[in-house]
Amino acid sequence: MSSGTDAPTELHPQLAADCHVLGRVDGDLLLLQRNAAVPWFVLVPAAGAVDASLDFHELPAASRRRLCDTADRLAIFVKRHFMCDKINLAALGNVVPQFHLHVIGRRRDDACWPRPVWGHLPPGSTWSTAQLDGLVAALRAARCLE
Repeated sequence: MSSGTDAPTELHPQLAADCHVLGRVDGDLLLLQRNAAVPWFVLVPAAGAVDASLDFHELPAASRRRLCDTADRLAIFVKRHFMCDKINLAALGNVVPQFHLHVIGRRRDDACWPRPVWGHLPPGSTWSTAQLDGLVAALRAARCLE
């Protein structure tokens, strides 16, 4: 895994509580929402310090380009791997100030469709260890995880 000098030293507590840390891709952190109702990934750019409230346009240009390239690869992977109808991309930052980009696979038969996932995920759906291991292997094969 890459370890750049601009890597965040810590993850915002809310992201840490809500997500599995899968590893790094191109120096950025790749997270997976713990609730497995939908395939919901989160990219945290190395330049997005935990105490910064950067917006997308305020990231260094190289970080923005790298993040877009990574999000593209991840979106293609999610759409194919999970047979999704739509990919939702979002960068809100209203609750968690540390910049992060959501890449969410949506299917017409998912528990939240057609509503947004925020506030609509059913409780209790979690990723098993076997599912996580398989997903990590598939992400590595697709160059979406180092």
